[in-house]
Amino acid sequence: MARRRFTEDSLLAKIAAGFAAKQAGKPSRGRAAPRKRLALGMGDDAALFRPTRGSEIILTCDWFLEGTHFLRDKHPPDSVGWKCLTRAVSDIAAMGGAPRCFLLSLAIPESATRDWLDKFLRGLRGAAQHFDCVLAGGDATKRDEILINISVVGEVAAGEALRRDGAKAGDLLYVSGRLGEAESGLRLLRQAKHAATSNNPQLQKHLYPEPRLALGQWLAKNRMATAAIDLSDGLSSDLPRLCAASNVGARVDATKLPVVVPRTARSWRQHEQRIGHNSTLKNDALSLALDGGDDYELLFTVPKSKELRIPPVLEIGRAS
Repeated sequence: MARRRFTEDSLLAKIAAGFAAKQAGKPSRGRAAPRKRLALGMGDDAALFRPTRGSEIILTCDWFLEGTHFLRDKHPPDSVGWKCLTRAVSDIAAMGGAPRCFLLSLAIPESATRDWLDKFLRGLRGAAQHFDCVLAGGDATKRDEILINISVVGEVAAGEALRRDGAKAGDLLYVSGRLGEAESGLRLLRQAKHAATSNNPQLQKHLYPEPRLALGQWLAKNRMATAAIDLSDGLSSDLPRLCAASNVGARVDATKLPVVVPRTARSWRQHEQRIGHNSTLKNDALSLALDGGDDYELLFTVPKSKELRIPPVLEIGRAS
């Protein structure tokens, strides 16, 4: 049987076919079905999107590049599909919004258009369903290495979007989750001889991150946060960006950071009691928390009068 010739049109057709049935049968979660927000989807020169009345549109995009963001011989293809959408959806979460639809631009070598592409699309479909975010279109081309660009359209109620520029001196500084887990998972992945198969929670955090959509939406709806940003590049990189936008400084208490520790220890202080004076372990955990990327947790500020005590959120300092 003759092998089907690879063309850009055949690649686009394969992507469209992989999503068509899944998106058509996807139930809504108590709101308008995501597909109904598309007046026109894949197959034309461009898509047509119907915004919700009383909302503002959030636009974001993100690159996911072979050799920079993932390793083809280490990262399972379905995790690449999941994570490339998650990264952009996390920006929507940081603004308190909900993702609605996305565009996929994919450059790929012919050698990856069969098994690798099938598994990639399976992961991407899973993420799209999980986030109620419909594939609206995109583009494809040939290239020696894999290049992925995702553009996501989201919505937030008018006037409720979380921004980076609202923090005031004296505001309390909070983070969600545990910092450094994804970077710790990447270390495990690099040490493995083959593609990842372990259920280690830190490895899973690196491969299949979960953006804090519900938390961001709650903060926005209840007008709790004065500023917010997602932690994609690490606390040491993203906190200065929030501070610069808000024209404030920040003081962080290192003993309050939710670092990578055994599951039985909740905080750095508890962990410190266990590892005693082992400075190497202390410094490594702190380095992971400060410099580790890909956690996709939320960093945000809250007025002192609205102090929070809700898991998985921890106060780590304050704006100055």
